[in-house]
Amino acid sequence: MSTAFRPADILIPQNVNNVNDADNIISMEKWAVVACDQYTSEPEYWEDVSKIAGDERSALNLILPEVYLENSDVDRRIDRIHENMTEYINSGIFKEYKDSMIYVERIQSDGKLRAGIVGMIDLEQYDYTKGSKSAVRATEATVVERIPPRIKVRRGAPVELPHIMILIDDTDRTVVEPLADKKSAFEKVYDFDLMKNGGHISGYVIDKSSEEKVLDALEKLGDMDAFNAKYGLSETSPLIYAMGDGNHSLATAKEFYEEQKRLNPDKDMTKAACRYALVEIVNLHSPALEFEAIHRIVTGVDVNKLMAEMVMELDLAEDKSAQKITVVQDGRHKDMYIHKPSSKLTVGSLQNFLDKYIGENGGKVDYIHGAEVVDELSRKKGSVGFLLPDMAKSELFPTVIADGALPRKTFSMGHAEDKRFYIEARRIDG
Repeated sequence: MSTAFRPADILIPQNVNNVNDADNIISMEKWAVVACDQYTSEPEYWEDVSKIAGDERSALNLILPEVYLENSDVDRRIDRIHENMTEYINSGIFKEYKDSMIYVERIQSDGKLRAGIVGMIDLEQYDYTKGSKSAVRATEATVVERIPPRIKVRRGAPVELPHIMILIDDTDRTVVEPLADKKSAFEKVYDFDLMKNGGHISGYVIDKSSEEKVLDALEKLGDMDAFNAKYGLSETSPLIYAMGDGNHSLATAKEFYEEQKRLNPDKDMTKAACRYALVEIVNLHSPALEFEAIHRIVTGVDVNKLMAEMVMELDLAEDKSAQKITVVQDGRHKDMYIHKPSSKLTVGSLQNFLDKYIGENGGKVDYIHGAEVVDELSRKKGSVGFLLPDMAKSELFPTVIADGALPRKTFSMGHAEDKRFYIEARRIDG
């Protein structure tokens, strides 16, 4: 099997309705919680989740919400996570679906349906460094400083829970979409409402015949001749899987695997559980996926000096070109165009300039989702904002292939409540 995505031994908590085993009754509505890297500045969100879960078994007890990463008790939290994982396994609340894939249908908060497939990705075929030619690649720059605290959670953990979403550029809809018409013949393993405006989710175990068709379709996406013809390139290795959400979680899994290889130089790691990570693949062309721009606000700078250097560096002018930014000063907007781009994307050209300028002159860049917030912040002394155009989904794969991983905070893919919720798990201690 050459494709990096494959079936996994997937753990799913069971609604055990047995009066003799009342401790094992699982409320899926309380089990599933949103990705740990959401609501990082809103501790009240996570406090509310804790109240909803109460004393019942919940994925909340198996993850570390990143809002708590800087807390003094973080090491104790991690120890407790490992203890909870072991207790959950030993109490038998999971059913393991061996060598399986799960077809997932998520009704988002906006009512749109997002379909995906849960399986595992081969970390040998993933490289998050810029310029990587691996089958699985990061789409945005990976901040390596964010990896060590996450490795603490993975190191010593008997199970993993994924919030990783990986995108495939399946224009003809050959991988995920055909499963919708077959799901009635699959075993349904969950079907419930998600907490806090998360929408609804259902999951089905894909039968072996359909699983083979999924793998065959993925193999065809990786056909070198077809890949080059699709993008008008002459590459020697295809990009098949591009990170959507959870890039740092997958990078953590990769680094932990590399650590295990270093610690066990004589061990055959071919079938080691830590060589793989549980993920969900989703078609880039799903109508439920919408890319939104993430704008910039720069503070603590001499605005006139910054703008003068930007005009020179990027040949910024009012004459129209392919790369447009809107400069925001004191709440006033002015459309400007880049005539000397350093990236295929406007955001890349801007970010490259800002990184260089701030590295030499000081200041700070913040990443903002709403234009009205940029307007407000631009009124502060020493501040200037930049509004960026939305990135077309069709630009993602060609740009990553050409430029490598994009600048951090290039785009946002959906609202926080629509991010992946933790449901499935997989043992990684074997």
